[in-house]
Amino acid sequence: MTGAAPRGRHFDDFAVGEVIVTGRRTITATDIVNFACLSGDFNEVHCNHEYCRSTPFGEPIAHGPLVYAVAAGLNYASGLHEGTLLGLLGIDRWRMHLPVRHGDTIECRSTVLELRPTSKPGRGIVVFRREIMNQHGEIVQSLEATLMFRARPRPVA
Repeated sequence: MTGAAPRGRHFDDFAVGEVIVTGRRTITATDIVNFACLSGDFNEVHCNHEYCRSTPFGEPIAHGPLVYAVAAGLNYASGLHEGTLLGLLGIDRWRMHLPVRHGDTIECRSTVLELRPTSKPGRGIVVFRREIMNQHGEIVQSLEATLMFRARPRPVA
């Protein structure tokens, strides 16, 4: 940051029970191939059309971490974290419910589950229930993400 006020939300700006929904993005066949190249995961269920004809999916499906990564990008693009996120502390209860195919459009719905200050001033922890949904409103992945945010600066007395 170059001295500009952060666009993201601070720890103090969240409320338990609040729901935040991102924009949407379509997963493409190019995304799937590029993620295979980036990760080195060339599992046939992601890359081999002939193999996939014999699976319940019938075609290659997106890698689970690819879908999570795109959802993370959607959260960033929303401005939620920009200039205020200090770190991802953990992902718990990450589940894949439905496959994501090329052409599916996803969005992320985050519900604030918990807020707690840290032992150090100026920061706090937010726990989100994240549901990644497809264009039909079906949950394709779910997880709990624990993130550390900056708190709003306190006036000096």
